[in-house]
Amino acid sequence: MNFHDIQFPSRLSFGSVGGPERRTEIVTLTNGFEERNTPWAESRRRYDAGIGLRSLDDIERLVAFFEARRGQLYGFRWKDWSDYKSCLPSGTLRYDDQVIAQGDGKATEFQLIKTYRSGPSSYARPITKPVQGAVRVGIQDDEQRDGIDYTVDPATGIVTFVRPPLLNAEISAGYEYDVPVRFDTDRIQTSVASFQAGEVPNVPVVEVRV
Repeated sequence: MNFHDIQFPSRLSFGSVGGPERRTEIVTLTNGFEERNTPWAESRRRYDAGIGLRSLDDIERLVAFFEARRGQLYGFRWKDWSDYKSCLPSGTLRYDDQVIAQGDGKATEFQLIKTYRSGPSSYARPITKPVQGAVRVGIQDDEQRDGIDYTVDPATGIVTFVRPPLLNAEISAGYEYDVPVRFDTDRIQTSVASFQAGEVPNVPVVEVRV
């Protein structure tokens, strides 16, 4: 995949609008009942980068970033300020924020995930772009040492242990993360007069599968 491991300027994404989307296919039957299904196992996030622009300098930074990514060609990291931590936005990262797996006594590699729960239902989201240096990992309520007991690949979100966790050992993690995205347009239209009048350009950004 064409991807530049660089984060979109966080001060520009701070005021953006966006979030997850799902694709649901709904068929209404002749008796009025519905059948609902989805071809997507995972959600996909969309954002508008134009909302966060506050000055002409911000527009210049946006255009420079857009040109360096060649428009839609190269993906990049995006900080979703409403959802970028394994804990609550107001919380502090802990190694036991999220249970990511259970050991089988053999496997040494485990994917970071974040579980969203509501009532009896849940959704486990793969975390593929953790922030380097902002990952803590534990096994069975015992925090492990980064670089000694395990390593984390910031390009994939895979945790690799030096020794396989024991059978049924609970593996947990706390982390910050970015969303892998690309621009969803090959054109940015800006107008100084319109911007000063309060209008901002539309700059769609969409999550990419890793």
